[in-house]
Order: sequence, then structure tokens, then C-alpha cells
Amino acid sequence: MQDRYSRQKLFTPIGEQGQQRLANKHVLIVGVGALGSAVAEALARAGVGTLTLIDRDFVEWSNLQRQQLYTEQDAQQKLPKVIAAKTRLQAINSTIQIHAHIADAYSEQLISLLDGVDIMIDATDNFDIRFMLNDVAQKYNIPWVYGSCVGSYGAYYTILPHSNPCLRCLLTIISNTGMTCDTVGIISPAVQLVAAYQVAEVLKYLVGDSDKLQKKYVMFDVWQNQHHAIAVDAMHNANCPSCGNAPSYPTLDYQNQTKLDVLCGRDAIQIRPAQPITYDLNQLAEQLRPHGDIQQNDYLLSCQAEDYRIVVFKDGRVVIHGVPTITQAKSIYYRLLG
Repeated sequence: MQDRYSRQKLFTPIGEQGQQRLANKHVLIVGVGALGSAVAEALARAGVGTLTLIDRDFVEWSNLQRQQLYTEQDAQQKLPKVIAAKTRLQAINSTIQIHAHIADAYSEQLISLLDGVDIMIDATDNFDIRFMLNDVAQKYNIPWVYGSCVGSYGAYYTILPHSNPCLRCLLTIISNTGMTCDTVGIISPAVQLVAAYQVAEVLKYLVGDSDKLQKKYVMFDVWQNQHHAIAVDAMHNANCPSCGNAPSYPTLDYQNQTKLDVLCGRDAIQIRPAQPITYDLNQLAEQLRPHGDIQQNDYLLSCQAEDYRIVVFKDGRVVIHGVPTITQAKSIYYRLLG
């Protein structure tokens, strides 16, 4: 068999030795939507030996515009993203290991996936999970690469615990835009640029070329032709609860973890029960059948009512589509499942 990595090994900073290092490395990708699917494909093609994927969601039609691993068939079947992603990635590179987890990335779940992980990639769409990832990284001393994109805007930042300011330090000074993809949309070039930068940072770290890591917080607008890199060393806060002198890692307390999420890009609200629940989907289908049309696979159940749609995952999470407020979502949840 011809060497699939021959062109990559010709790139001097990687070379033969770097390629061997990549084969022995393990990357955790948190979220496999737009950023995560692009990052996962690039790392699989690059020959990173083990990829662990975690995502709570399933493929929908609105994803196909920018989430490159997924097909129309995935959307029709409402396949969980990690399942569809794993299938595609294994077809791309059968020599690597891929672990897929259909789950919310709350702290206990993240911590359970850390064994052997060399670096983590943020490919999420909300800051609750990002701050949780930030605390996990600081407590367990695992580097991670932050990434975000909305509209034509993107940003990334590489965080080395105990070496540079953490995300919490930065975001007390650098303001969040407040924009979301369900208010201003998103275009795929912004996604691809952030993903490319994240992958480059990960490859640098994994082959041992950490001196070349980007030390600034980088922001850009691909439509407005703007690009900024902000020096951040002075932003470290000695009193930061995540990376300061006496860290408390506040988001790792289950009571501080969000139980209700407005999902990016959709008129939908996720409810995560206070205590873990495992549903029997066949039994639940009979319970919900009087309320609407049922669609079911091995991972989730969807009930389409006249004015809303409720999707129930095996792990107890529920996503309610077509409701504008959390109050209405909770009312439907308790009426049908409470």
C-alpha cells in the first residue's frame, strides 16, 4: 500500500518522526457539529491515532449547509451526530480508533473520557460547556483549543494550563459578541477557517512543536476582511476561580451546570433531568403515540405533534422544538413525561 501520509511527512516540521507521534496521540473533540465535523475529518485524514467524539445532538436538514460529515440520509434517519460521524470517519481512515459518545458534555461525562487524552478541542455552541471544558482542562492539566464562529466571524485561542491565561480570564476582559447562529446565521467559510486554525494548533502540539503555537487570541471576519490578534499574557487573573492561585473550578459542581439550554440555530430547548434517567424507547413510543407521529431509531425517539416536536434520547435528555419559551417547553415536558 502506498504511504497515505507521504505528502504530510514531506512537510519538515512533521516528517517521519512527527507522523509516528500523531499515530500514538489521542484527541477529544467536544461537539461534532460544524466545527467538530471539520476538525474530526482533518485529524482523521492526518492520521491521529485515536479520536474521541462527544455530542448530544442528531443530524437535521439545517446542519447540511456547513456540517461536512453528514448526508441527507443522516438527516432523514435523525442519526446522532457522533454515530454518523464515526461511520464516515472510519470510511475515510480505517487505521485509526474512533470512540463515539451520545451524551451531554457535562463535567462527570467529560472527566470519564480523559484517560489517555493528549489535547481537547472545543467545537461546542454554548459557553456553559466551554467554561466546563476550561475547568476540566485546568484541573486535569490537559491543553485545549477554544474555537467559536457565528455569521462571518470566527475566533480561536490555544490554552495551556498553568502557562497562559484561561478562557475565564480572557472573557472577563474580551466581551462576548452576544450573537448566535439562530439570530444572525452562519456561513461555512467562517467555520472552515476556525477549524483549520484549530487543527493546525493541535498538530503543532502533538508533534512536539509547541514553540510555534499561537500565543494570542485571534479574531477575524471573513466577509469584512478583518483580522485581529490580541496579546493576552497580561490578562491572567491571580484570583481566577479556574486558573488562579486558589482555583475552585466552579462549573464542575453539578448544581452549577445548566439543566435547560436554548439550542443554537433552532427554535428548540433541551431539558436535562436533575437525576439520570434511562428510557425504554419502545415503551415510550406507546406512551407518546396518542400525541403525534412517532419516528424512532436505536438512539432516540421523535414525536411530531401539531404545534411542536419532542425528541427523547435514551440518556434522559429531551429536546422540544417549536416552542419560543422555556416555560412552554417545561410545560410540555412535565405533561408528557413527568
